[in-house]
Amino acid sequence: MSETPLMQQYREIKARHQDAILFFRMGDFFEMFYEDAEVGSRVLGLTLTSRNNGAASAVPLAGVPAKAVGEYVKRLVRKGFRVAICEQVEDPKYAKGPVRREVIETVTPGAALADDLLDGARNNFLCALHGTGSGTGLAAVDVSTGEFRLATAPASDAAALLARYAPREILIARGAAVGVPIDGVLVTEREPWEFDTTSGGEALARRFGVQSLEGFGVQSSDAAAVAAAGALLEYLRELQPGGLPHLARPVIERPGGSVPLDEMTRRNLELVESLRGEAAGTLLDVLDRTSTPMGARLLRQWILAPLSDRGAINARLDRVEALANDALARAALRDALDGVRDIERLAGKVAASRATPRELRSLGDSLARLPDVSAAAARVGLAEPWDTCDDLATAITTGLVERPPIAIGDEPTIATGIDAGVDELRVLRDGGKDAIAEIQAAERQRTGIASLKVGYNRVFGYFIEVTNANKDAVPADYQRRQTLTGAERYVTPALKEYEERVLTAAERLEARERELFEALRSATGSGIARLQHVARRVAELDVVATFAEVAERERFVRPVVTDDLEIDIVGGRHPVVERMMPREQFIPNDVRLSTAERVIILTGPNMAGKSTILRQVGLIVLLAQAGSFVPAARATIGIVDRLFTRVGASDNLVRGQSTFMVEMAETSAILHTATARSLVLLDEIGRGTSTYDGVSIAWSVTEHLHTRVGCKTIFATHYHELTQLADELPALRNYNVAVREVGDRILFLHRMQPGGADRSYGIEVGRLAGLPDAVITRAREVLRRLESEQLVASRPIEQLALFAPEPHAAIKRLAALNPDDMTPLQALTLLAELKGLV
Repeated sequence: MSETPLMQQYREIKARHQDAILFFRMGDFFEMFYEDAEVGSRVLGLTLTSRNNGAASAVPLAGVPAKAVGEYVKRLVRKGFRVAICEQVEDPKYAKGPVRREVIETVTPGAALADDLLDGARNNFLCALHGTGSGTGLAAVDVSTGEFRLATAPASDAAALLARYAPREILIARGAAVGVPIDGVLVTEREPWEFDTTSGGEALARRFGVQSLEGFGVQSSDAAAVAAAGALLEYLRELQPGGLPHLARPVIERPGGSVPLDEMTRRNLELVESLRGEAAGTLLDVLDRTSTPMGARLLRQWILAPLSDRGAINARLDRVEALANDALARAALRDALDGVRDIERLAGKVAASRATPRELRSLGDSLARLPDVSAAAARVGLAEPWDTCDDLATAITTGLVERPPIAIGDEPTIATGIDAGVDELRVLRDGGKDAIAEIQAAERQRTGIASLKVGYNRVFGYFIEVTNANKDAVPADYQRRQTLTGAERYVTPALKEYEERVLTAAERLEARERELFEALRSATGSGIARLQHVARRVAELDVVATFAEVAERERFVRPVVTDDLEIDIVGGRHPVVERMMPREQFIPNDVRLSTAERVIILTGPNMAGKSTILRQVGLIVLLAQAGSFVPAARATIGIVDRLFTRVGASDNLVRGQSTFMVEMAETSAILHTATARSLVLLDEIGRGTSTYDGVSIAWSVTEHLHTRVGCKTIFATHYHELTQLADELPALRNYNVAVREVGDRILFLHRMQPGGADRSYGIEVGRLAGLPDAVITRAREVLRRLESEQLVASRPIEQLALFAPEPHAAIKRLAALNPDDMTPLQALTLLAELKGLV
């Protein structure tokens, strides 16, 4: 059966975008057909109807208004769908047959430009992964900002590398094993041949107009990343047929430049997301006092990628110190930054010809503030010569009205005095009161009718109204248009001509304003490299000023960063916990780790603060290597190459892993990856299994870290048996978190002190948690019996006797004996009897 030409056109376009929901423009609506209509109606709550398809059967149909399409696209993309936007690219007035249509953009979670699909405080990366025998190559693009990164990593660090980018979408070769956790991320499979190093290199060279990739710093070791980049560029070409002119030159990131942070460390330290999955209660939440969206995104990047080079770290610390020591300069800089909008994303929209008049003006206003930013930074020596794009700021702020509309045509866009044609058309469109008055005066003089009026209404347009008393004086060229009770309305050829000019003025004005606006937008977009550079400078100043502001308000100090192995923290505090407590109530602690004292076994009861101490040490080291001041009275930080934090217990039911399996998997990753320069922070290893298995594992893990790896380690545990390791391992020291007993109650002092704890105080903690008194009393009785009989330590099999009403028969027989009264023969006979009983 034959289809209509329109549906034939739809099928041809849909065939090229089978993995996307196709929004097909038809006049004032975007329509979906067939399976897309069924999905769209279900997900978006639309009415599912049908459309005639010629001799073929009717097809399912669902549509959305073109004016509201952004909201519907957002809802689909947030649910993980791809949406292809098919626009009419031909004026229907001139179309012969179906209007020509083309897909102008495919929106996916990883490739979005619209603000309502983006989080201003974080990047929106689309990543491609390619694994080889030598490691993993990654290419990452943020379509909204134009950032382009290439990175390589050993297979063991691939997950940490990917986690730092937190992509919304990942490209992999079809059939390839990913090898990294990708839960909650859209995975797009591409053909394996797209991940080719040679074609990837050619695509990069062609895209950026270079003969060789050496100018980017690409080396032979980056082959996997180049292959991933080739696949990524091909995918972006399909998603954005109009191109991405704001795509910046790729930045190569090599292993060793920053500290890899795996998922468990990021989660346990609650860097950017709390254990409950919230932004509140995180390190980022405490630090983020940035003034601009670019600064907020860069702050997040710096937290997730601490530096590993002492020179780079101290360069950041120098800048923070300069602002921390000058409150007036810091305030001036932050005030200047306060009016700067998202230059990076606005510039990307401008270069991609997506910016509205209002967005272009916002970019201009932001650029106009940069001289103040530069001057404030110069007060403390932070303003090296940089291009503040003054020419672009002037062109935009003088060319556009102060508050432009979102779309051209609704309100004025081009400022008065910029274009004579626009000014003339605007006067004409707005009614031309002066012109009407001139016509009226001229007609009164010509006809001698003093009461003659020139008016306008929507039905008849412009007219000349003459009362019936003056009808005899009406000239011959007056043409009657409307009869009223006491008057007649006329029109003249001259008035018709004026009316035609007025009625077309709005259309001509819109066309001229659009022409001027697009020329201004294009000229601004041609400076995208300058705009991206200045956005980066502003972001860096914003983060440095934020570090300085936080340091002053929270009493942070500059750390001494060294290449030694020592970590010496005096009066260290947890930056997040401290913020949640009344000032001066947090108890600081000293922690020192060195080659000679590199492992600490930390014991003490629950709620005493062992986990807090572990986390605060990790956060202080991370902050120092990110270039921030730290919450301490004094701190010397020997740079670490890896930071591992395993705190708490959780399962992963999706992957079929129990709590203990997750614990062992994370511990295994640490033992295989840590080096002598690493910092390992462990909490309660081995608690997920039996006492003896747990103690044995914890014991051997500690020995391995001390002797085989040789890294700095703090191990918080309830296994008091581990304190015996201090007698065997020369670089291990015991510490405990102090408590004070007052009668049958305990007070938590939250202070770390030398020596091991001899009790866990678990029953007291249970009482504080509200366990019934009867349970607490019985627990104390059981504890006394266990301690007196040493059932757990030396006679585990007799734990059963704790709940047995009668002792074993062999026990009864032995209890009744007096060995001194027995002959050797009686003893042998008894031994045989007991063997039989057992």
